[in-house]
Amino acid sequence: ARSVQQDGKIQTILDMLFCLEVPLQTDSVFASLDNAFPEGIDPRVSTRLLSCSARTQGLDLTLLVLSWHETRRLALNCYHYGAAIDVCAKSGMWVKALHLLDLMSQNTVEIDIVTCNAAI
Repeated sequence: ARSVQQDGKIQTILDMLFCLEVPLQTDSVFASLDNAFPEGIDPRVSTRLLSCSARTQGLDLTLLVLSWHETRRLALNCYHYGAAIDVCAKSGMWVKALHLLDLMSQNTVEIDIVTCNAAI
C-alpha cells in the first residue's frame, strides 16, 4: 500500500512539474520540489522520482531534479546518477553523461558497471 501511495505522489509531482512553463526554470522546479518534500526525501522515493522523470519527462527535468538533490545536500547514490546518465545517453548527450560520472567520483559515489555502460 505504501508503494502505491508513493507512486501516486511521485506521479502527482511529475504532473505538476510537467505543467511548468517551458523552458524550465531552475527556481520553479526547485520551489515545486521544496513544496512537495519540505522535510527532505527518502532515498528510495528519490530514486523512483528520478527514474520516472527520466522515463517520462526527459533530460532537462531529470537534470534539474538531480541538481535539486545536490543543492539541498540530499543523499545521492549510483541509482540516482544512473537514471540521469541513462537519459543523457539516450538523448545523445554523452559529454554530460561523462560529466555526471565525474561528479559521482567527486562525491564519492560508487560507480557501478551498469552506470558506466550507460554513459558509453
